[in-house]
Amino acid sequence: MMRSLLLAARMMLRDLRAGELHLLGLAIVIAVASLTSVGFLADRVGRALDREANQLLGGDLLLRADRPWPAAFADEARDRGLQVATTVLFTSMASTEETAALAGVKVVEDGYPLRGAIRIAAGPNQDDAVAGRVPAPGELWLDERLFAELGVKVGDVVGMGELAFRVGAMVSFESDRGANFFSLLPRAIFNLDELERTGLIAEGSRATWRLHVAGEQATVDAYERWARDNLGRGQAVETVENARPEVRAALDQAQRFLRLAALLAVILAAVAVGLSARRFMARHLDGCAVMRVLGARQAQVLGIVVGEFLIFGLAAALAGTALGWSVQWGLAGGLREILATELPAPSLLPIAHGLVVGMALLAGFVLPQLLRLHKVSTLRVLRREFDIAEPLSGAAWAFGLAALLGLIFWIAADMRLGLMVALGFALALGVFALAAWWVLHLAGRLKGQGSLRGGGWRYGVAALGRRMGGSVVQAAALGLGMTALLLLTLVRGDLLDNWRAMAPADAPNRFVINIQPDQRQGVAALFGAEGLPEPAIQPMIRGRMVAINGTPIAPEAFEDQRTRRLAEREFNLSYAAALPDANVVSAGRWHGAAREPQFSVEVGLAQTFGLKLGDRVTFEIAGERVEAPITSVRTLEWDSMRVNFFFIASEGLLETYPASLITSFHLPAERHDFSTRLISAFPNLTVIDIAAVVAQVQSMTDKLILIVQFVFGFAVLAGLVVLYAALQSTHDEREYELAMLRTLGARNRQVRQALLAEFLVLGSVAGVLAGVGASAIGWLLAEQVFRMAYVPALAPVVVAVLLGTAGVVAGGWLGTRKLLSRPPLASLRALA
Repeated sequence: MMRSLLLAARMMLRDLRAGELHLLGLAIVIAVASLTSVGFLADRVGRALDREANQLLGGDLLLRADRPWPAAFADEARDRGLQVATTVLFTSMASTEETAALAGVKVVEDGYPLRGAIRIAAGPNQDDAVAGRVPAPGELWLDERLFAELGVKVGDVVGMGELAFRVGAMVSFESDRGANFFSLLPRAIFNLDELERTGLIAEGSRATWRLHVAGEQATVDAYERWARDNLGRGQAVETVENARPEVRAALDQAQRFLRLAALLAVILAAVAVGLSARRFMARHLDGCAVMRVLGARQAQVLGIVVGEFLIFGLAAALAGTALGWSVQWGLAGGLREILATELPAPSLLPIAHGLVVGMALLAGFVLPQLLRLHKVSTLRVLRREFDIAEPLSGAAWAFGLAALLGLIFWIAADMRLGLMVALGFALALGVFALAAWWVLHLAGRLKGQGSLRGGGWRYGVAALGRRMGGSVVQAAALGLGMTALLLLTLVRGDLLDNWRAMAPADAPNRFVINIQPDQRQGVAALFGAEGLPEPAIQPMIRGRMVAINGTPIAPEAFEDQRTRRLAEREFNLSYAAALPDANVVSAGRWHGAAREPQFSVEVGLAQTFGLKLGDRVTFEIAGERVEAPITSVRTLEWDSMRVNFFFIASEGLLETYPASLITSFHLPAERHDFSTRLISAFPNLTVIDIAAVVAQVQSMTDKLILIVQFVFGFAVLAGLVVLYAALQSTHDEREYELAMLRTLGARNRQVRQALLAEFLVLGSVAGVLAGVGASAIGWLLAEQVFRMAYVPALAPVVVAVLLGTAGVVAGGWLGTRKLLSRPPLASLRALA
């Protein structure tokens, strides 16, 4: 064993000096570097974004209860070295001598918020800044709506409960403002030390007591487990994973894009390594044949060659990991400024991932080629044809495919994404190979026609046909590389633009609740009189889901905290004949104007509770029970900021129950006074301003897109390596053929024409395949993974044909131009 390893090391050093391993080493290093760069950066960015998203909770963890938290919870957190801050939410009247208004009160203690910020200003239309503190005792902060409703300014006195507070500032932004849009009211904030003296909270008061916790993630996770084990009635733990669905959707979308970049890098790395290994095998047939002639057994030959690649592969993977580590540190500096937050230090897990991926690529795409070497015939010493090695077996192909599929699903961490990418590229590779074979076969039949007569053009086309197998592999690999590059550039840009458009600038930024049925026409008329589009006003009924198929729902039976919390809460139900905007029926049939009792359920909630078509759901509404079957399942856009409902009933089922009406609309910034006129006309209405929430989601989406742009850039490197490896894969065959042509009297002009003919055909075929393939895969990913509308454009096809052909011709010409000045005898001796 030691002797074989020493021979393997000597062979590796020899091959390195001879340049035999340069291309393969470059493929492995860049593949692992791109993967580890993506891994390191995605790991740091993902944790940083989750930490930034935690500002929606005011910390890394949020504990909610309907009564004060026992001191043991805060003490346990502090004992673990965590930061703790308490807030209390409830509603109360804020009053002056002239008027009063209902306010959503937030009582905070020093240190709040642990994540995120509160921004305050000296008054409406004044510049704001980060507060950096909480209200002092006796000080009250109001938001802009309360300033307007109470008619106050900074320094005025506002009464709350038994205390009179001095207005100290206007709150312009709260990073953790309300996970439930329907509970948002004009905000008033004061210090927790003043709560008891106000007399606002007494036994039985409706209030939410919140304990915010922040610190090192591992410590927070350990505390979360402790807290969950000690929760009592009315207590719950909330993380960013179960927070607002529209924000979680943005983070999930970004993670899908990041995983897509990593998947493309894996596939491209596999292609590049496979092409490089094929060339290495072809160039080492002679050496293995000589070892066999000198008495080496097949097992010895295999052991030496495999040992060489184990040593070389491990060294290349380590070098790629080190390069990935270095690259991500450089990019992290730019991302730190973009995110305006400090990125956490990277974990060591991507290092292990990089080594595993590098060795898996070697095992899946190099080992099958090496197995061909140990069976090379000793006749190779006398006969040096290129195709004398034993072809790849079906088991070798299956092994390589299994390795690639394993990597795809492992990195995807999402069955749908992994399946779509695997199927898309498998289908693309098969179609590419068949199309390339057909075009090359057709070109071979046309080489004798008049259009291809004369000069060296027909020799170039004939050369592609003579090595049909290699030419098909080369064209398919070039097409696959170009497809990935198009996905990483043009199609990626379209997908990101569509993602950005999912939260458009004119998304609704106001909710109006408590509209009474007899006010519907008056509210709609006021919108029309003000020149604003009439909003869709929908009924809302409160009901608790109590049974599924006659089986009572027991919240404690659900292990998942989010499911348990949903089972305990009341749902906002609605009824309609027309399918609401941004809702799409994914299963079953929309009930329409039918009067039979029916429910339509949102797909996410259906998955959470295991609901399916035909299940009968029972709700308790105003003390009565209502039961109906589920006849359709809907997908909807939570980040659209429209009014959305988990359940929508058919007409005739819920009309007799108490209901209020709700709507949402977009109010331009210059029309902010419309809300005041709306409230003046209908004093019972509550207008909920979610402009700050919309701005926060849109800002996060823009940041995520910038990060995705960076991460996709890594995979472009792997695509370029594929193109280079594909062009080099038939370099030796081409050198041999050109030497023979020149030996038989071909002039340089004819040889140049032959080369250009080869590259033109390969480039144009690969370009057309890549353009069509990228558009098709982009559409598949958009529809099935990212859940967004996408119409493939003609631009990728045109760009792929033009740039692909030009790139292949230029790259191929640069790689072979030296052959024209090299004496034919030197080429033949080098290949002998």
